[in-house]
Amino acid sequence: MKKHIPNLLTCLNLFSGCIAVLMALDGNIKAVTICVLASGVFDFFDGMVARLLHVKSPIGKELDSLADMVSFGFLPGVIMFTLLQKVFPGGSLFPYIGFIVTVFSALRLAKFNLDERQTADFIGLNTPMNTFYVLSLPYIADKYPELIINPIFLICSALLTSYLLISEIRLFSMKFSSMDWATNKYRFIFLFLTLVLFAIGQFMALPVILLLYFILSALHFNKKTI
Repeated sequence: MKKHIPNLLTCLNLFSGCIAVLMALDGNIKAVTICVLASGVFDFFDGMVARLLHVKSPIGKELDSLADMVSFGFLPGVIMFTLLQKVFPGGSLFPYIGFIVTVFSALRLAKFNLDERQTADFIGLNTPMNTFYVLSLPYIADKYPELIINPIFLICSALLTSYLLISEIRLFSMKFSSMDWATNKYRFIFLFLTLVLFAIGQFMALPVILLLYFILSALHFNKKTI
């Protein structure tokens, strides 16, 4: 029975992602947020539970990628699509540019499954982090609509994040092999600053958190190469 527990968590990730897509199309960003957070929790614990129970399997790995494709691949494309619809109303084709994020998320997930360099850390932006960045845009748009509901910003954002998904930029994961400060210094700093920034700005702070992630990852890997 225990071998099915990680796959159940993965399926819950997928289920939450499906609901999030429907909520995004309906414009209910608060419901989207709840579902994305749920997907993130299920995505984090399915692998952990599989390792703890020693029930890792090939089907679990494939199912995880398929679930992530919906929750962290299709969903951010839908959010970008709905934002671009506000800029290009009336049946324009430009909003479909948002689904470039979905296409490159698929490429990212396929690359991750085959790339043996990414067993401990990431090469390229991981799809959950990208999804949380995209999720922050509607929140920022509520306060600064002239900044976000802007065709140049939205198109450039879709193109830039798509590039980052398949880039060769090294980023640390939040998998702790130990609690040693010297090894995990930048991970601990990132966690602490993320909590502080989120407490101050909530979802509006996510772009700053993403930038911080890139900076601290660069410092982390630069230290390892010295």
